[in-house]
Amino acid sequence: MITTMKTVVHLINVNKIYGEGETIFYALKNINIYIKEGEFVAILGPSGSGKSTLMNIIGLLDKTSSGKYLLDGLEVSKFSETHLADLRNQKIGFIFQSFNLLPRTSAVENVALPLIYSGISQTERISRAQEALTRVGLSDKFSSHPNQLSGGQQQRVAVARALVTNPQIILADEPTGNLDSKTGEEIMKLFTALHREGKTVVLITHETAVAKKAKRFIQIKDGRIV
Repeated sequence: MITTMKTVVHLINVNKIYGEGETIFYALKNINIYIKEGEFVAILGPSGSGKSTLMNIIGLLDKTSSGKYLLDGLEVSKFSETHLADLRNQKIGFIFQSFNLLPRTSAVENVALPLIYSGISQTERISRAQEALTRVGLSDKFSSHPNQLSGGQQQRVAVARALVTNPQIILADEPTGNLDSKTGEEIMKLFTALHREGKTVVLITHETAVAKKAKRFIQIKDGRIV
């Protein structure tokens, strides 16, 4: 089924270079990757392998030094920061290891936050945030603050926040890294369920066992695909 779907992430001969002259450092070297719509893909690598740099490029948080990046067919390498920010908000839902929730804000308000920039009314934002929280099994936690939630519940809030804009791609950076193994399993089941619903899920991890939960994994080492 996947082979008939369009490619949503396509990196062609991508390099990311830091420094200059004798201090030049290749964080990514000649990266070629494609991810098709509806795939569940893990990017696996140890600390310092380049996987976080790769995530930042896929997520439009950083630009390539050379090569091409096509996101849903758009060549984004030369886009302005404003255009990239708009694309991020429209097409990508981010989930981070550290949850990145506002501590003095309720779960529903945390989830509604990405919608503020979409010109949607407050009533609609709250309604969609409640729907997203219900989808991840937190219909009884709308008014709870992060310090009233377990680590697994906080990560579910983060997943709901990523879903609320109905993005094309869910991009998760070490989403089980701060969780115990049982809670991590529950979060991975949630990603599997999202994949079954047709979401494109890209997971960044250093754990082989986590990567194997995906349908395909791409291994990176020393800035190269291995």
